[in-house]
Amino acid sequence: MPGGPGNKASRTTFVADLERALSRVAGHFDSAWLVDHLQFGDNDVLEGFTTLTYMAARHPQLRFGHAVLCQSFRNPALLAKMGATLQFVSGGRFILGLGAGWHEEEYNAYGYRFSPAGVRVAQLEETVQIIKAMWTEEKTTFAGAHYQVSEACCEPRPDPLPPLMIGAFRPKMLRLTARYADWWNVSSTGYEEYRQMAAELARACAEIGRDPATIRRSWVGPCACAPTVEEAERLTEGRYSSTSAEDFGFVGTPQQVVEQMRPFIGLGVEYFIFDCGGFPKMTTLDLLIDEVLPALND
Repeated sequence: MPGGPGNKASRTTFVADLERALSRVAGHFDSAWLVDHLQFGDNDVLEGFTTLTYMAARHPQLRFGHAVLCQSFRNPALLAKMGATLQFVSGGRFILGLGAGWHEEEYNAYGYRFSPAGVRVAQLEETVQIIKAMWTEEKTTFAGAHYQVSEACCEPRPDPLPPLMIGAFRPKMLRLTARYADWWNVSSTGYEEYRQMAAELARACAEIGRDPATIRRSWVGPCACAPTVEEAERLTEGRYSSTSAEDFGFVGTPQQVVEQMRPFIGLGVEYFIFDCGGFPKMTTLDLLIDEVLPALND
């Protein structure tokens, strides 16, 4: 789902449009997702955890997650409490997606320190360690280089534990994924680049003796589906294509989208999280539900 109104003029209809889309996908899709950002220039950006909680309360047929939460924005212990709370009140429908953060503008604007990438990865690892401990132990004490908690309680602890999905592209993050994650997620990544990442993840798993097949593979990014290629391309508004290495998405007729997805399925991707091109138009959603999903499930 979009992280906010596409423009100022659509503010008055955005919540209704969101409701309409979520009602349409319920019973067809497994889950609904949001990004987690604070600022992109002067664009409308909704806070991700608040919005997701609203959506989860309104649509009990779906599971919900972020693709992905920025670990820098919330104290790890507080995030553990937030995740446990949402898991409790939603009846076990929360998936925890985490990443190291990357958008420097929002760090600077909101007063977060934008540390070097290696530091942010180390912070993410400590965040994961704290969350896992607080979700499984009566009290957690942790003294890391970046975060500390002392006798921290998280009751009620989540039951079942939410799956942990980590968004990872580079070797350090892929090693962290191999060590801790239930799911591995990449965004807007083409086939060849994804194939190389999958090989790197397999090497990271081999280093610690983990079967890479125990990590669920998910792909998040844009999709524009329409009765003709020309209509689908118009839905993208020129922001992505099925041939772009930098801004990859699935674009075309239902059959073309299925054909574009199958190579990723061959590499083990079994969970696709799509930004639906043209929102609030329902063209993409309708064709995914009516034609793409039945073709993939045959």
